[in-house]
Amino acid sequence: MNITLRQLRYFLALAEQGHFTRAAEVIHVTQPALSMQIRALEEAVGTRLVERTAAGVVLTPQGRALENHARQVMASMAGLEQGLRRPGQGGRLMLGMIPTVAPYLLPSALPILRASDIGRDLHLREAQTDRLLDELSAGRLDVAVIASPPDRHDIVAQPLFTDQFLLAGSEARIDQLRGRALEPHDLDPGNLLLLDEGHCLGDQALEVCGLNRRSSRLDLGAASLSTLCRLAAQGMGLTFLPEIALRQETAAAPGLTAIRFPDPQPARDVLLVRRSSTESDGWFKELVDVLRQTGRELVKNRPS
Repeated sequence: MNITLRQLRYFLALAEQGHFTRAAEVIHVTQPALSMQIRALEEAVGTRLVERTAAGVVLTPQGRALENHARQVMASMAGLEQGLRRPGQGGRLMLGMIPTVAPYLLPSALPILRASDIGRDLHLREAQTDRLLDELSAGRLDVAVIASPPDRHDIVAQPLFTDQFLLAGSEARIDQLRGRALEPHDLDPGNLLLLDEGHCLGDQALEVCGLNRRSSRLDLGAASLSTLCRLAAQGMGLTFLPEIALRQETAAAPGLTAIRFPDPQPARDVLLVRRSSTESDGWFKELVDVLRQTGRELVKNRPS
């Protein structure tokens, strides 16, 4: 059996995209070249790996089994490559970050990283948590900043800082709530503005309120926290605002006001994650230190 890394990479792209044309675009090859490599892989393993349907491509049982093994192989290769190129010593560092952290943490952290060896060849990928973890496991990322504890055995996490949730809305709406010992579960679900499904911040907001998606009549499916803040500033509802975003969002959305919940305040833990197979030497510790210090500075002057 003669399986190449190229074949595995093409196969994983096809498994992820579920379509030959989209997979070819993702890995920047022609569709015939992709098809040829998939056929060669099937010949090498002696069985069909994919089925072509009217909707696209689905994996056979053998294909699903190979997908798991292929991800492990590519992750191991990524760990080998990373160990050889040494981020912070002239090697490229692939950093992922969720959208509800990146716009607020990066402006302060990036100049510090750029001034050090670790940030000289830094590449950023902004995406939702599940996509970041998939790309981390597949070796397309070296590390990622997320806010949900990973439940994968191949991923390890290092805490950075605690980011508490504030309640944000227009001045008129917030004034009506001042002086009350307002608990998250006391909120009217019909007044909540939430991020689209798949964003961990939206799911965490529902969790602390003891709600689900059907409970919130104002679930607009917004793709960004900035959009929610602008709607909340106009009096269209209330939203959960991570304190790391407080400074930027209140400056960008005139009229937006935020108040705290009573203790114990709802919060999320922001984490830096890497593959367990990745060397965690000086570059990783340096990255943790920079991101941790930057995040803590952003939440240091908290509103009362």
